[in-house]
Amino acid sequence: MKKLLVLLTLGIALYACSQGGKQNNDNNTAVRSAANPEDYDPTRGEGKFDNVDVGEQLDVAMAQEGKVIADLKCASCHKYTDERLVGPGWAGVSEKHRPEWIMNFITNPDPMIDKDPELQAQLEICLVRMPNQNLSDEDARQILEFMRQNDGLK
Repeated sequence: MKKLLVLLTLGIALYACSQGGKQNNDNNTAVRSAANPEDYDPTRGEGKFDNVDVGEQLDVAMAQEGKVIADLKCASCHKYTDERLVGPGWAGVSEKHRPEWIMNFITNPDPMIDKDPELQAQLEICLVRMPNQNLSDEDARQILEFMRQNDGLK
């Protein structure tokens, strides 16, 4: 009897999760079809951040806060190495992308995935869209600082 109850509960949870994903994809179809890739700046991304001044020195306290947030919100899908988990690994991200791009992607992933050819290629590999974690601008800045620390900035 307990096994039946567990299986029924898992089945309901699986069904609910799969239906939620379908609803989200259907609701985003209009947004994706309206996206204009010609207006997209691949060096800055899509979002409100035009210029993020990170400075030469790492803010260690900010990086520590960023690691706490990343461990909670990001580590279930991303490793901090170059190894892929669900999403790509983070090693080298802060060297490859400008701070504006990273913060725009953290806070505004859906429009960027819809427009950025590199992100679309990653989506074909990973098969899972990065969810919007609804992180604040401050959270995104702290995660960016952690990414810089992860890439070896002292």
